[in-house]
Amino acid sequence: MPVPELSLTDRPLTEPGPADVAAAALLPADDDAPPVPGTGAVELAEAHGVDLPSLLARVRKSEAAGGKPGEVITVPLPARTGPDPGPVELLLVGVGDRSTTAYRRAGAALAKRLTGRRAVASAVTDGADPAAVQAFAEGLALAAYSFKRKSTPAKPATLPVQAAALHVGAAADGLADQEAALARARTVAAAVYLARDLTNTPANVKDPSWLADQAATIAEQARLSIEAWDVQRLATEGFGGLLAVGTGSSRPPRLIKLGYTPAGSDGTEPHVVLVGKGITFDSGGLSIKPNDAMVPMKADMAGGGAVMAVLSALPELDVRVRVTGLVAAAENLPSGSAYRPGDVITQYGGTTVEVLNTDAEGRLVVADALAYADRHLDPTVLIDLATLTGAATLALSRRIGALYATGSADQVAEALLRAGAEAGDRLWRMPLVDDYRHALDSAIADLRHISMDRHISGGSITAALFLREFTGGRPWVHLDIAGPGKVEAEEHEISKGGTGFGVRALLRWLGSAEPVPGGG
Repeated sequence: MPVPELSLTDRPLTEPGPADVAAAALLPADDDAPPVPGTGAVELAEAHGVDLPSLLARVRKSEAAGGKPGEVITVPLPARTGPDPGPVELLLVGVGDRSTTAYRRAGAALAKRLTGRRAVASAVTDGADPAAVQAFAEGLALAAYSFKRKSTPAKPATLPVQAAALHVGAAADGLADQEAALARARTVAAAVYLARDLTNTPANVKDPSWLADQAATIAEQARLSIEAWDVQRLATEGFGGLLAVGTGSSRPPRLIKLGYTPAGSDGTEPHVVLVGKGITFDSGGLSIKPNDAMVPMKADMAGGGAVMAVLSALPELDVRVRVTGLVAAAENLPSGSAYRPGDVITQYGGTTVEVLNTDAEGRLVVADALAYADRHLDPTVLIDLATLTGAATLALSRRIGALYATGSADQVAEALLRAGAEAGDRLWRMPLVDDYRHALDSAIADLRHISMDRHISGGSITAALFLREFTGGRPWVHLDIAGPGKVEAEEHEISKGGTGFGVRALLRWLGSAEPVPGGG
């Protein structure tokens, strides 16, 4: 489904128009007082003969709603006649403390109540606040996402809302800022939709070659550079991690490289390299997963999908740093040619690794891409996204991503934590415990890729320590998104299935005035 059409309007909501639903804010009140209607709500209700204050007093007594983010009161309105009969329903949407999070959740709640509706005209946001406009619009658009592969057309009553007009006063200051905020919301929502679509596509369609084809389409549309390594080139250049993981499948691996250079570049900008894990299906290989754990593994490329989606949005957002995206794509299957526990493989750059569990494959492909970036791309900072460990999910749930960073990337890590909190991709910094590094020592190779020390159970930490070995000592941030990258239930603007986690945080950070402190 496409992103809903988002626009601004100064047309009074009381006038007839193309929207079949009108929405206004509902503000919480102190103590036992009824919630307070926001701008335009009373006037709209009066125009249709509804005594809104009395209605809200009754609602408060019944404890049905109090203006919290996501609470919605439905007020039926008498239908008008004419070519544009106007809204037949008024939705009062709680906005809580009117923070960006509250507005985002209000937009999401509105979208869910608009299923089967054609269009909405909304005065929920504070028209003078561009940040509120962007947050509300993003929440509405992202909650309207749907992914279906059914053979019959969807019934109109099940379709998400198609259009939303956000109301601002005719004399509102900063209209240009509001338009820019809405444009950012459209671009960010489209990027998240792309990441979700890539993640949700079934693995019988989605293989490494298909992912490379999607990257080529993105590059053409967004005016990016692109390069893709086929299996012969991967072998020639020594990408041993990708080759080992992909050798059990008849559909060979790929390394995908997308590049963005800002307009007017003089070559002195900081260079951010994003690396995404692109395992298009993970059976566990010979260390095979149970069936229930295998079913969602089409989403094991969520990190790679997020990297591709971020790159797709950079020209529209006019990001002022150079960004390269690397997606290490492979399919991990068992077969007579699959790599085995006990194998020793040679990663890109020459490091030898003893494989102890073929279901810990993601770190092997990401390691190849990190080593390539270190040797050839001269990054100011390296950032990888990977659905890497169940341990991160156990530590932080399926709602929060784990962030690890080297000391030289402390400023970037703090900026990403702030960006994630502002944008709706929550991150939590985890420790890189150097005392655990010895658990990766191997008697026969430079490293082993998982810890076999029964006294060390920090699986997410040791996975991060393994990846750090391939960064060349450069500033590096690792995002383990195994929890929030794919979820089993929707919540607010987060969709069931692939969530596009990381896209909003990275775009918020990359679009900031100084995304790479000290870079250049």
